This record gives sequence, structure tokens and C-alpha cells, in this order.
Amino acid sequence: MNIERGLVKTAFGYIHYRAAGAPGSDAIILLHMNQQSSAVYLELMAELAPHLRVVAMDYPSHGDSDHVDQQPSIGDYAQCAVAVADALGIQKFSVLGEAAGAAVSIELGVSHAQRINKVVLVNCPYYKDRSGAEARHAPLKNGLRPEDASGFPITRTIEFLLTNDAGHAPMNPTQSWMDRINTAQMECGRHRWQALDALHGYDIGANLQKVQCPILLLIGEHFHYLQYRDEFHNKNNKLRSAVIQGARLCMGWERAVDVGRHTREFLQAPA
Repeated sequence: MNIERGLVKTAFGYIHYRAAGAPGSDAIILLHMNQQSSAVYLELMAELAPHLRVVAMDYPSHGDSDHVDQQPSIGDYAQCAVAVADALGIQKFSVLGEAAGAAVSIELGVSHAQRINKVVLVNCPYYKDRSGAEARHAPLKNGLRPEDASGFPITRTIEFLLTNDAGHAPMNPTQSWMDRINTAQMECGRHRWQALDALHGYDIGANLQKVQCPILLLIGEHFHYLQYRDEFHNKNNKLRSAVIQGARLCMGWERAVDVGRHTREFLQAPA
């Protein structure tokens, strides 16, 4: 697979992207999780690139994108995705995002509806309100993702992750995956909570109701928010869902074949 890389100038500095697949093909933009980068989607890009024009971007302060001191919103991340699409000459596209990336995908379906063909949500979180979101993730900021005295992240071993925070790991993480996660956190530095804080400020349920295009929700069998599957369906009657057996978080990496197959079938189906 030939991976192109580039930078797009936006209101949030330069945004870095990876792209693969033939220009002019139907396009999909991949949106990563909190404290990660487009590098976590290399396997999924390999699955999709033979069929689609695939673009994976880094949020501001993530990966190889410029850092910003101000707190971006989910809407700001969505605007960056549109800027990347514009720079690559992509007028209409589908989107796929996992966790925080799912929220960005929903926002694109709401605020840029005329540009979006279909939305794929991978392990989308669900919160009753902001306080619930912050309570859910408070342990992350209190030791599960350790930092030094300056606030800079400390790398973690697979053993530490699976012992202390297995819910935020794939079922069988490898050293290669852990290396990518540690690298991505170091790239974020002290800005690593921006995407999580943006997620906490976003009303997923209310905005999901506004999406008019077809939606596919893919959920890992062992993902915490599987329990809200019916809530997602109640919010939007255009949504269909599937459970990936034996999966948890980071499905775009660990279960790229399954996510890729479901995504291709969904995108090829009549709207």
C-alpha cells in the first residue's frame, strides 16, 4: 500500500494526514481516538484502500499536526476534516471514527450534511450528561495514564495497561500497537487531554438525532457502551448496528478486517 502524507493549512495550524487509494474513487475520512493519531489506522487503510480513497488525519495537537493551546471543540475537529477534504479535492465523502472520532463523525453529519454520504461509528461512547462523561473518565487523569511532574505523559507497558485499564485496550494488544500508543501520547504532550475534554463537551445523543444520512454503528462485544445499543437506535431510525464478536476497543486496529468488511458493505449498499 502506498501511503501519501501531507500538511494542510487551517485555522488551527497545519493538519497532518495520511492518504491511500486512487484519487477520484469514493472517499472516506478516518478520525482517531483520544490521545492517538492517524498511525493507528494503518491496518484499516490497507483494508479500505483497494476499494476507496482513504484519508486519515491527525487532530490539532495530535500526531504530526501543529499544537494549539486553546481547547478545540468537536466542531473544530470536524472543520479540520473538511479543510483536509477541500485541500485534496474531495467534495463528498463518508466518515468513520472510533470513540472521540465517532463524535467528530456525528458532527460532520450534522454541520456538514451536504458533504457527507454516510457515517460509520466505531465503539461510539454514550453519556447521559457531561458530569457522567467526566466521572466515567476521571480515573484516566488520576493515574491510569501517568505523567511526570511537568505533566508530560509517561510511556506505559502492555502489562500496566491490561492490569490497570483493560477497558481502554484491544483484546490482544501487541508491542507494535503499544509503541504506537506511547508515541502518540508523547506527540500530544501536555495537550493530550484536549480531545477527551472536547468529547465531554459534546452531546452525542442530541446530535445523533440530527444526522440525516445512513449511519452504521459497530460495537465490540466487550466494549463498555454496548449496553446502550438500544439507546442509539432510539435516537435515530436511520442507524443500523452490528456487534463485532470477541472485540473491545481499538477495533480499527485489532479488527481491521472485520471493520473494513462491514464498512465496505455499508458504503456499497443503496442509501
